[in-house]
Amino acid sequence: MKIGITCHTSAGGSGIMATELGIALAGRGHEVHFVTLETPFRLTEFHANIVAHTVDPVTYPVFHNPPMSLALASKISEVAEEYGIELWHAHYAVPNAVCAIIAREMMAEERRFKLVTTLHGTDITLVGSDPSFFPITKFAIQRSDAATAVSKWLNAETQRVFGVEKPIHTIYNFLDDSKFPPNATERCTLADDNEKIIMHISNFRPVKRVTDVVRAFKKISESVNAILVMVGDGPERMSAVGVARQLGVDHKIKYLGMNERIEAILPCADLVFQPSEHESFGLVPLEAMFCQVPVLGTKSGGVTEVVEHGETGYLTEVGDIDAMAKYAIRLLTDDEHAAQMGRKGRARATRLFSKEAIVNEYEALYKSLLG
Repeated sequence: MKIGITCHTSAGGSGIMATELGIALAGRGHEVHFVTLETPFRLTEFHANIVAHTVDPVTYPVFHNPPMSLALASKISEVAEEYGIELWHAHYAVPNAVCAIIAREMMAEERRFKLVTTLHGTDITLVGSDPSFFPITKFAIQRSDAATAVSKWLNAETQRVFGVEKPIHTIYNFLDDSKFPPNATERCTLADDNEKIIMHISNFRPVKRVTDVVRAFKKISESVNAILVMVGDGPERMSAVGVARQLGVDHKIKYLGMNERIEAILPCADLVFQPSEHESFGLVPLEAMFCQVPVLGTKSGGVTEVVEHGETGYLTEVGDIDAMAKYAIRLLTDDEHAAQMGRKGRARATRLFSKEAIVNEYEALYKSLLG
């Protein structure tokens, strides 16, 4: 098949999944063309059967801002015409699926590709924060030949919010387990041998509740000799820094910033802590499970389909700092219990979220659309 992919190119989960899917499809012999505003950060190496096309910004005095969405639609149409693309996969309804729909309409009817749109979560929350996006998001879903959601929760939420008439397929995110070793070969230099490592990984947006991480860590550190490692960056990082100073734990926290090879850091953790307000799926918990690291999260959306409470980690109510600290202390003071949870986590991740199985589902969906 000749497949086009449009996605966000930053270090967020949707961009990672779209890029890894494209790499996996190319590995199966399909011809894959990425059309994005810039090269996806995971697409830095050469891959056979993959061509990356980037959009040139348009500047003209009459435009207050460059019309990037129109430029993206034009580029999709150009690439689809030139290479005979049969199927386009847009990750995110707005703007990527909308741009693909415009591009398809620009083409002769006999040349038009089939369109798959994958919803990753903020497609829905965007509408919650700004209802003006409701009509165009619903339009993108309904005008796609097929729509998928990355969790059953997101599927149900999409049906509830938009009342779309077509079925939405649930296809989970996946990971390449070969990239995530279950155990670090040697102790990380992040902590002393007698210190436990609690790790949080995110884009530090408000929905990630990073100040909850710090407040819970304060309680945990009163019972456990531990450090907190914060990976990522974003608007709430300085809030976390401020709260840590107020609580007197700033000297026990390390901020590593953005890191593209999270698989090199995660195995060092004794616990991965993600107290998000909501998650459409929970890619970081899945990464932790592949590394045999127990997860502490919240009962928030799709993460409940990834982490099995009491088996591969613990899930609390959003904002319940006391419960978070209690579960963390239990894991950090009982090595055998933590190791058992880690082993169960990897087994569950391998069984339900392996690359081979999930790519098979996407490939089957593509083939069904192409007849």
